Order: sequence, then C-alpha cells, then structure tokens
Amino acid sequence: MDKLPKIGIPILIVAIAVIILIAKSAVTIDAGHAAVLYKTLGNGVDSQDEALRPGFHLIAPWNRVIDYEIRLQEVPETMSVLSSNGLDIKLDASVQYMPDVNNLGKLHNEKGESYLTRVLQPAVRSAARSVVGRYTPEQLYSSKRDAIQNEIFEETKKIVEDQYIILERVLIRDVKLPSTIKEAIERKLKQEQESLEYEFRLVTAQKEAEKVRIEAQGKADANRILSASLTDKILQDKGIEATMKLSESPNSKVIVIGSGDSGLPIILGNQ
Repeated sequence: MDKLPKIGIPILIVAIAVIILIAKSAVTIDAGHAAVLYKTLGNGVDSQDEALRPGFHLIAPWNRVIDYEIRLQEVPETMSVLSSNGLDIKLDASVQYMPDVNNLGKLHNEKGESYLTRVLQPAVRSAARSVVGRYTPEQLYSSKRDAIQNEIFEETKKIVEDQYIILERVLIRDVKLPSTIKEAIERKLKQEQESLEYEFRLVTAQKEAEKVRIEAQGKADANRILSASLTDKILQDKGIEATMKLSESPNSKVIVIGSGDSGLPIILGNQ
C-alpha cells in the first residue's frame, strides 16, 4: 500500500504532460481564416507548404501557427494628390482585397503579416497619384470619376498581382476640391447647362418657323395652280351648272338668261 503513492505520482505527471502536449498540439483555424506553420526547430515557414485551412489540426507542440484572414477585406484610404495643373485634390477611397491563400507561405516570408501597410497601401497611393495627375479638377469633379476609379484599380492591380495579394476593386467615394475651385466649376457647369437649354429652344423655334413657312408655301403654290387652271370658259360652265341647280329649287325666284356681264344668268328674286 505504501508503494501506491510512489507509483501514482509519476502517472499523474505523465498524464498532465500528455494533456499539455495535446493542448499544445491541437490547433483550430476559424472559418474565413488560414494559417502558415512556423517550424521552430526547422527553417521557419516553408513557402512550399500548403496553408492550414479552417478546422482542427494537430501539430508538433514546439511549432506554432500564424493566422491570416482570407475573407474579402476593405480598408479606407484618404489620399492627397495633385491634378494635371498642380491643384491639391483629396480622394476618399476604399480598397477591397484578400491574401492569396494558395501562396500564403510566400506572402508571409516575403511581405510578412503587415503586408497591407508594406505593399497594398503604398501601391494604391502611387497609382492614385499617377492617374489623377492626368486629369483637370473639372474632369475629376464631374465626368471622369468612373474612369479614374477604373484606372487606379488597374494600375494598383499590376503592382500587387505578383505580390500574392488579390485586389478585388478600388472605390472612389468622394473627390474633394478647394471650395473656390468647386464653386467656379459649378458656375461653369450651370452656364453650360443654360447655354444648352437656350440652343435647344432656338433650334425648336427654327424648326417651328420652317414648318409654318413650308405650310404657307404649299398653300400659295396650290392657290397659284388653281388660279392658272380657272379659264373664262370653265367659270361660265360652273355658272351654268349652278344656275341649273337653282332652277330646280322649290324657292320662288326670277332668272333672266344671258343678262350677266359674262352671259351668265341673273337671279332677280330669291325668297
């Protein structure tokens, strides 16, 4: 019986060691994350090893994992850039990105966990300065915002595509100009709009006048053709025809044949 405590203590120690060992070896990767394995007794992270995906993993207790979020992420970015004429422009943008999980080991070894500040943000700022420098403040404020957004995205993508970062999109939320420049642009745009409205009214009036002229010319041409076709003989025939219709009317009348200036009947009475 005296030997039991002596046997139980080593067993207890071994059990505790096993529990600690299992606890150190068990790793759970959350959904939307992946991890690289850092081998303490080896050469650190092997770039060729696949990333540990979400779920339960057993590793050597002397190793450790470095976690990365692999879901789509967004970071706001406020930049001060110069337009083509040297004017200071403020851009409010947001960048949507994610690490390339298939090259997570390379990303860790070459860029590190702070790859956002080391690679992505400098790339976006460099692309924004390059793109905005091609445009005037008026273009930035009005018609070219979508084009600028697309160009910044394409230039940033070229920089980071071989840096193991997946760039989804760059969104320009706002373009801020100095108040004096903004007011001047708004006045110019308003004047251009008023000028376009005036030109539209002028063109409409010209078209309406042309329509009236064409209608009047048509009526004049019709009257001229009609006048040219009405000879004395035709007028006499029309007059005789009208007299014949009057003579058939039941109303009381006196008709003198051949007493008109042109030999047409004269109606003396009509009741």
